Amino acid sequence: MKLPAAFEDKMKLLLGEEYDDYVACFEEPRYYGLRVNTAKISTEEFRKICPFSIRPISWIENGFYYDGENETPSRHPYYFAGLYYLQEPSAMTPANRLPVEPGDKVLDLCAAPGGKATELGARLCGTGMLAANDISVSRARGLLKNLEVFGIGNALVLSEEPGKLSQHFPEYFDKVLIDAPCSGEGMFRKDRRMIKAWEEHGPEFFSKIQRGIILQAAKLLKPGGMLLYSTCTFDGRENEGTIGYLLDNYPEFTLEEIRPWEGFVPGIPEMSGNVCPQMERTVRIFPHRMHGEGHFLALLRKGDGFAEAKRACGERTAGGRLPKLPHELEDFWKDIDFRLDPGRLDIRGERVFYMPEELPDMRGIRLLRAGLFLGELKKKRFEPSQALAMYLKKEQYRFCIDLRASDERVVRYLKGETLDVSDAAGTKEKGWRLFCVDGYPLGWGRLADGSLKNKYLPGWRWIG
Repeated sequence: MKLPAAFEDKMKLLLGEEYDDYVACFEEPRYYGLRVNTAKISTEEFRKICPFSIRPISWIENGFYYDGENETPSRHPYYFAGLYYLQEPSAMTPANRLPVEPGDKVLDLCAAPGGKATELGARLCGTGMLAANDISVSRARGLLKNLEVFGIGNALVLSEEPGKLSQHFPEYFDKVLIDAPCSGEGMFRKDRRMIKAWEEHGPEFFSKIQRGIILQAAKLLKPGGMLLYSTCTFDGRENEGTIGYLLDNYPEFTLEEIRPWEGFVPGIPEMSGNVCPQMERTVRIFPHRMHGEGHFLALLRKGDGFAEAKRACGERTAGGRLPKLPHELEDFWKDIDFRLDPGRLDIRGERVFYMPEELPDMRGIRLLRAGLFLGELKKKRFEPSQALAMYLKKEQYRFCIDLRASDERVVRYLKGETLDVSDAAGTKEKGWRLFCVDGYPLGWGRLADGSLKNKYLPGWRWIG
């Protein structure tokens, strides 16, 4: 592979005698990663049913390598059931090393396509709140789909500038993750088109963007909260230099130790601009030292001395709250083992949403989704959403049709076809059915006379 001369010179200085090993790794096969959705299935249970050849990623508890040259996990019903996410192994590290706890309010500031947001949401275990933001509306739509496939309902999906968010959510979040836009040097081996992009917009261009983002993120974090900054590049200006810039502007932040692994390399203080000794607590990941492409991580804690003017973050007003469930929803919900709090319902026309608790006033924010979309109120009936199907567990709904992954009707369902399910259990009574594969929901159908009318979301269907 022909690398840019300026990049080669920089990496020789950075790696010294390890440079030849780094260049040699470009001739090795790339590594493919699969991360289990622990909100739906335990890692142990997944290993029992996994139809692919996998082996553990040593530093990621729910991560596995798979043979991407010969196997296609994205063409299996378990992928459509949201049991796993396909992600480059080193890119799993940031969300894994941010110490998210149930009940936290968490922000993924540059979240699309959702690899890190889906992991953060799974680790919240249905509690607290995840705000997933991407400045691009089109990318944020893809982010929303991935969160819904993963069954994450306690979420906001936003598409805003970080500065706009800092005005509406001052010191609001317990944890913030910034996987910053970067020059992508760690992706050269995986995607050689990144080299041309680097030549057009390199580290100097991106470091200016990153410095603006991280200062706005500082305003979004509570005192005592934690911020994890990451990139998939090796350049010191984008990595230690950006962290040094934050510490120069807001010395209330301190660098925290990141849970170690034998392949991690300490950050380089001399690259921080102010030769900060704490910078050795940051982590560099190189592809010649581990089976992944490359990353940089820094974990920071915000002290109590951060003096930023606050805007009141009033809770969502009670104007949209109802004293009881609409009767159409109540009639449908009698078959679901999940108690709704009517005070958390938000009804906009026909569409019904179940909101996270303790939300601030979000008027003026570009919002793609707030909470879990439950479905639509039609004349004398309620139609459940695809998002609700993915959120529920099979055990939570009274009427299910559960087929094995080997049953050809599963793929036919994912393609949108009407199915003959007269041989399945529980098909005498007509009405809504939660269609499952090996016990994991895929979507809805309407049953009548042994035939299941397909309600799988058209935009999600299996193509080909």
